[in-house]
Amino acid sequence: MSIRVADSADVSASASIGDGSSIWHLAQVREHAMLGENCTIGRGAYIGTGVRLGNNCKVQNYALVYEPAVLGDGVFIGPAAVLTNDTYPRAVNADGTLKSADDWHAVGVRIGEGASVGARAVCVAPVEVGAWAMIAAGAVVTKDVPAHALVVGVPARHVGWVSRVGVRLEQETASTFRCPVSDETYALRNGALERVER
Repeated sequence: MSIRVADSADVSASASIGDGSSIWHLAQVREHAMLGENCTIGRGAYIGTGVRLGNNCKVQNYALVYEPAVLGDGVFIGPAAVLTNDTYPRAVNADGTLKSADDWHAVGVRIGEGASVGARAVCVAPVEVGAWAMIAAGAVVTKDVPAHALVVGVPARHVGWVSRVGVRLEQETASTFRCPVSDETYALRNGALERVER
């Protein structure tokens, strides 16, 4: 396998890029970022200092992934989505002096395996998005999202559950759900949704 980096991309020499990954035009990958194998970084996307991506991640055009974000395997970040890192953003300190790197503490967004963040959605750090969850386009996530949850709106609210293939689950009983595409069964146990092995 090989790594493809467009001529106009800006990739730090200290970044680690996994085999099979592609970094497209005008993308920036900062110092000490770690991308797993087979990742795709779209046009104009930004990957911050020390950000970690698992294998098979897709960060679409103009998405911004600020440090210290951590993305599991197979995470999808939609076009122009933003993962923030400053809970109380200010350009200046209370005394009016310009803030420096020493004047604030970066907090990150963590996204579990297989989860998707839709186009122009914003995850306001610190939040954790569970595995296989789906953040709808344009949503603003201000609190943790459970695994397999479907969240929409501003602020994002939980409206249903999705399967590993990203399709909304159909409820069968008070605590069981079925995927109409894969026919997988899921069960709600102690507030968490889990796939039921057959």
